[in-house]
Amino acid sequence: MLRVLMILVPLALSIYAFIDCITTDEQDIRYIPKPIWAILVLLFPVVGSISWLIAGRKRAVAGGGGRGAARSAGGGGGWVAPDDNPEFLKSLNDTSRKDDGNTAPAGTPGGQESDEERLKDWEADLRRREEELRRKGEGPGSGSGSGPEDSPPPAAS
Repeated sequence: MLRVLMILVPLALSIYAFIDCITTDEQDIRYIPKPIWAILVLLFPVVGSISWLIAGRKRAVAGGGGRGAARSAGGGGGWVAPDDNPEFLKSLNDTSRKDDGNTAPAGTPGGQESDEERLKDWEADLRRREEELRRKGEGPGSGSGSGPEDSPPPAAS
C-alpha cells in the first residue's frame, strides 16, 4: 500500500500543478515565465510541483481577499454569470442592433416594419423557389400547369 502511495501522490501532485500552471493567467504568475514553470513541473515532478504551488502563482490573501469575498461584496473581482452581468446583456443588445442594420428595437413600429419587410422578402423567395421546383418537375415545354399543384416532382430512376 505504501508503494502505491509513493507513486500516486507525486503523480497527482504533478498533474494538479501542471494543470494549475497552464490555466493560470499570465499576470498571476511570479518570478519566471509560464512555459518555464510548466517545463519545471514536467521535468522535476515533486520539486517543480511544490515550487510552483509555493512560489509560482500569486495566491489570494487569507482572510477575505478571495473570490467568495469579491462576490459577496458585489465587487468586480469574481466570476459573474452572463444573465447577471448587465454589461454582457447590454453588449448583446448592441450587437443585435448592429446585425439588423436597424436602430429601432423590435417593440417599436420601426422595428416591426423591418420585420414585415423581411417576412415579405422571405415569402417572395419561397414562392420563387417553389415555382422553380414545379417547372423542373413538369419538364420542358409543359408550363401550362395542368398537373396537380401539391404533388411532389416525379422521382428520377
